[in-house]
Amino acid sequence: MSKNYRILDLLRRGRTPLENHLIDGLVDGRISRREFVRHGSLLGLSLPLLGRIGMAAGFGAAPSLARAGAPGATIRVGSSVPAAAIDPVTIADAGGLLVMQQVAEFLCVDGPDLVLKPALAESWSPNTDGTVWTFKLRKGVKFHSGGEMKAEDVVASIDRLADPANSSNALSVFTGILQKGNTKKVDDYTVEFHLDAPNGNFPYMVSSDNYNAVIIPASYKGGYEQSFDGTGPFKLEKYTPKVGASFVRNDDYWGEKALPDRTEFTFFTDIQPQILALQGDQIDIINQMPVLAGVAVLNDPNVDIISLKSSAHQQLHMHCDEGPTKDARVRRAIALCLDREKLAAGLMKGRSALGNDSPFAAVYPSTDTSVPQRKQDIAQAKQLMEAAGVGQGFKMTLTTERYLEIPEYAQLIQNWVKEIGIELELNILDQSAYYGDAVFGKSNWLDSAMGITDYGHRGVPNVYLAAPLKSDGTWNAAHFKNKDYDQMAASYIAALDLEAQKATASKIQKLLLEETPVVFGYFYDYLTATAKGVAGVQPTAMSQLFLDKASKG
Repeated sequence: MSKNYRILDLLRRGRTPLENHLIDGLVDGRISRREFVRHGSLLGLSLPLLGRIGMAAGFGAAPSLARAGAPGATIRVGSSVPAAAIDPVTIADAGGLLVMQQVAEFLCVDGPDLVLKPALAESWSPNTDGTVWTFKLRKGVKFHSGGEMKAEDVVASIDRLADPANSSNALSVFTGILQKGNTKKVDDYTVEFHLDAPNGNFPYMVSSDNYNAVIIPASYKGGYEQSFDGTGPFKLEKYTPKVGASFVRNDDYWGEKALPDRTEFTFFTDIQPQILALQGDQIDIINQMPVLAGVAVLNDPNVDIISLKSSAHQQLHMHCDEGPTKDARVRRAIALCLDREKLAAGLMKGRSALGNDSPFAAVYPSTDTSVPQRKQDIAQAKQLMEAAGVGQGFKMTLTTERYLEIPEYAQLIQNWVKEIGIELELNILDQSAYYGDAVFGKSNWLDSAMGITDYGHRGVPNVYLAAPLKSDGTWNAAHFKNKDYDQMAASYIAALDLEAQKATASKIQKLLLEETPVVFGYFYDYLTATAKGVAGVQPTAMSQLFLDKASKG
């Protein structure tokens, strides 16, 4: 299709210089339509407007959505047991956040395509430097308890998460970005977030990407399991800790009413009973299906697999300040031992993308895909070991967690590094022993000289760039301290413009290949299994499951 410059000029009117620069990038071919829609949604442009601009720029209409299924079903879900009491402030595990998300909603939702869609907020926009973001709230939204959701509820919900005294898991997102007291009510339906520093990706910090950031009443004082109060399309019917939960349609919902009459959640302590329950028609959905444990299900003709490309990964960190891995040449040598093609095809059964030793996964629009992919090169690895003065090799312990395919990944690394004389002893712990108190001095994760840690999906790389890699990062298990890197990470996080983000991302990718404090071997797909005939299920790679459009054939 040809470009319609007259319509483009009309659509440009009233747009900010930043928004028009993004439109220029699409028209000139510097950015793809996918990148345009994703970044436009981040800046607060509506999806219909982005679609009109795309058509005027010659890209044709966006694909239409699938038709809705039949209403009235009961959708049965198998999931892991919530690890602790359900509380929006402190929840940190997949089973718990899945249950909470059935009733409570976010200001906006990060979909599988990383495009932000409005939810409790209708729109949002930054000031000129990205230090203040203004969100306009939807009117007429009611909590299940009856009151209308307004600005004070948003302020109170986010302040609880940003308050260090509450020890929320969301502090990993908000620390250094948003302090308690800096979420401001402008009027009943307008909220401003006054940030510590410019942040071009901020809307993701208050979206479903930050799973604690659900909006609950300002009056909340704890005991969420007694109320499960939220604004969502389902409301609580029954919750039994360690056993399961059920929800029914919320007929007072502000949006389109949910298709299912009921949803039922059964908690399991292991994946194999979930597989048997799915194959035995006792449940309709397994929320997350690990690759190795679920090989039989992946090839079962009675099961459909929803596969989402994600940024989830297993980080192999190496101490940069002591021991043989203090030398970057040794760290690069270890990285060069990995056969990433075999990891993707063998260990992950084709359900992953190659990692290139930085957090910039292929799913991110800002990733520089022209940076050469690191490949296995044993000869070069041996040369690096000789140059570092450890050509004869050394012994070291690799400490990690018993989770998903990590133990098998550790064994592969152990075998590969033998070729350059490194003898790795594996220390595989259960998760509670591995993570410990999750603070330096009290955590096998953060204190191990070499370790493998699971990192869940994020719609933007900000958390990955800061917590495990910045000099003062709260999760800097590699003890990596590099002023150039710190400045680059701060520049990337501050950038509002996609092309500026791309330019900085490229520099970060190259620096991390040189330094290699962390090996990113692969980014795994998030898999959800459903019984044949179950449609309209929308998982996210954050372990959430949107069931409002689910149906059974």
